[in-house]
Amino acid sequence: MNTITAPLSSAEATLPARRPAAWHVDASQPVHFSVRIAHGLLEPANPLLAQQCGGTRHTPQRRLVVVDRNVDALYGEALRRYFDHWRIQATWQVLDIDESHKTLEHALVIVQAMERMGLLRRHETVVAIGGGVLTDLVGFACSLYRRGVPYLRVPTTLMGQIDAGIGIKTGVNQGGHKNRLGSYFAPAGVLIDPGFLASLDQRHLNNGVAEIIKMALIDDEQLFHALENTVGHMAPGAWAAPGGPLAAVMERAINGMLAHLIPNLWEQELSRSVDFGHTFSPALELHAKPVLLHGEAVAVDMALSLGLATGRGYLSQDEGVRALRLIERCGLPIQNPVFNLALLQQALAQAVQHRDGQQRLPLPGPLGHCVFVNDLRPEELANALAWLTHYRASTERLSA
Repeated sequence: MNTITAPLSSAEATLPARRPAAWHVDASQPVHFSVRIAHGLLEPANPLLAQQCGGTRHTPQRRLVVVDRNVDALYGEALRRYFDHWRIQATWQVLDIDESHKTLEHALVIVQAMERMGLLRRHETVVAIGGGVLTDLVGFACSLYRRGVPYLRVPTTLMGQIDAGIGIKTGVNQGGHKNRLGSYFAPAGVLIDPGFLASLDQRHLNNGVAEIIKMALIDDEQLFHALENTVGHMAPGAWAAPGGPLAAVMERAINGMLAHLIPNLWEQELSRSVDFGHTFSPALELHAKPVLLHGEAVAVDMALSLGLATGRGYLSQDEGVRALRLIERCGLPIQNPVFNLALLQQALAQAVQHRDGQQRLPLPGPLGHCVFVNDLRPEELANALAWLTHYRASTERLSA
């Protein structure tokens, strides 16, 4: 039987008195991805890349593959043969990429490629194949598109394989500042094939070595000794060879880098020893003429920081000079005309903003260890520049 209920009276319908409203949200999102060294990655018999792409040879899969144009020229045929073998229907986006292309506009080119393809939000992975600039750019675009689509990193440069390609940071340059726009967005995986390094020129290899020197100076004295012992044998083929001394150097550098990144993925702690060489270098990298590669700018920053560390007594003079010699022997610069006191002070001020109001300047001391400074004075910067000039003049006299 249907029942008709009389409406509530106005008194009965009155809501209770409002109390101050507050809700607490407590959530977390786990991060799971692997970083693997995989020789012969593009050999059709090697299933690793296909597995990361979800390919089985039984069910065709669609993937957007974003590849650096230089990499495509060298490895495009092998890449297409591999994807065809594993029945992965690749949509190709080939890009001209260098630091000048690391912009929001170029990230949107990748977004538009996803849109044209009709990329499914959770199951169709974007594959980024190239150097650190490309993997940063692709990761940033993937973090934006539909608030996040999965992507796989296949770094092809030494810089990408031991540094830029193995964390969760993405970013683009904006307004004359390096990586001013960015996100923390983990890849689905990272596959490192040192075989790609055989096709690099020596300058781009040296570029990556700068980040290995960084880890040695602030974290791993044994790695520093290994670099001193192998510095004369760093040709492209040597880096690509499995099982050699440089393979051990690479693995140790990756291990050290991840040991610092994993406990602090979202940089809640801003005193980061892996920021050594990255306080003054962003300004130099964007202002130097002719253009410096990222690792070259980091090398100049590290050289200045060695002057700061010796000036404070964190390093002995012998240790500081020994480190400078290693940087130079690795084909990296220690000075640049743009690196003057005004630019250094400007760069330090930007770093203070980035590090939440403190300098948090990492300096080596002693070799293989790190200290943080929050009270650096302008005269110390001037003294460090003078220290480098004196070192350069003394080495030129000795070689004359």
